[in-house]
Amino acid sequence: MVVEENPDAKGLAFVVHGFGGTKDERHIRTFCETFEKNGLTVVSFDTTNSFGESDGNYEDATVTNYYEDFQDVILWARTQNWYQEPFWLAGHSTGGMLVVLYAEEHPKEVKALAPISTDVAGVLCLETKNFSPEILERWEAAGIRETKGIADPALIKRLKWQYIPDSIKYDVRPKAHTLSIPILMIVGEKDESTPLEHCQILYDLLPGPKELHVIKDAPHTFKDPKHLAEIKGIMDKWIKKNL
Repeated sequence: MVVEENPDAKGLAFVVHGFGGTKDERHIRTFCETFEKNGLTVVSFDTTNSFGESDGNYEDATVTNYYEDFQDVILWARTQNWYQEPFWLAGHSTGGMLVVLYAEEHPKEVKALAPISTDVAGVLCLETKNFSPEILERWEAAGIRETKGIADPALIKRLKWQYIPDSIKYDVRPKAHTLSIPILMIVGEKDESTPLEHCQILYDLLPGPKELHVIKDAPHTFKDPKHLAEIKGIMDKWIKKNL
């Protein structure tokens, strides 16, 4: 876990990486740095069963274990002298869905929300080409699936079938209408994991101040310095507007 504490902080932000990600990925660092430069204290961490400084094994990872870890981090933060409410939340991919879920369940604790390239529901993820019927059939039969990492293609990720029945339990749509706080959504134009049409479903359900930005030519995981600079600019304006 990393706490980037700002003296006389203007607020507190938690940043959550995506499934199989780490707190040190370039896009996660971009989110953290933008909050930090606007005077907020920023907390980022590696979930159990992920990579980086994480304990456990990725093959055992589930959305549930990621969400439980995220909640544990917030509980720990409450014991620290820099803790503030309401706080800001930002997350990428599965991390985006988790910060939305937390805001739905704890609306008084959250000031503003940035779900980036966000999952919306486990069942919608199954509609993407990453989870075609053929892939799912082979995965269930084998009990485990191997894929190359998006951020690091040299990394081979092995994930057990249990991820699928666990993930379909999660869906932010039923309570999205309760989120009246400022919300910033960003998605890559060429995102095949959490495509614009899925993000648009969530965006249309949100009743409060909201923004949806599409990063031209960008994939799901942002690595290109040009894309990261554009995201930083968008987030910077949004944070300043809502401080």
